[in-house]
Amino acid sequence: MNPRRDMRNNRVALFDGIEEGGIRASSSYSHEIDEHDNERAMEGLQDRVNLLKRLSGDIHEEVDSHNRMLDRMGNDMDASRGILSGTMDKFKMVFETKSSRRMFTLVASFVVIFLVIYYLTR
Repeated sequence: MNPRRDMRNNRVALFDGIEEGGIRASSSYSHEIDEHDNERAMEGLQDRVNLLKRLSGDIHEEVDSHNRMLDRMGNDMDASRGILSGTMDKFKMVFETKSSRRMFTLVASFVVIFLVIYYLTR
């Protein structure tokens, strides 16, 4: 006897009566099983759809809150830019006059000397 053929025959005998979806049964019993499986599958899909719906709502809320935060940050940056621009204009006015430059140099030198003495005495 051919061992390969015996193995093939055993496999065919083992799976004899089984269809691709399961064991052959009467059509009414098979239909009830199919309906029950379909209902369970639909309930599972409904649960997944509900979960995805909640997740998408949460993502939408998170995106909206981040957009509001970014808008506030943008407004704060614009205000800071305006304040900084005004400060720079004042510095330009101070440095335009020669006596103001001398005064700034004198104050800056005093601050540097004070810091050097402070750090050396520590």
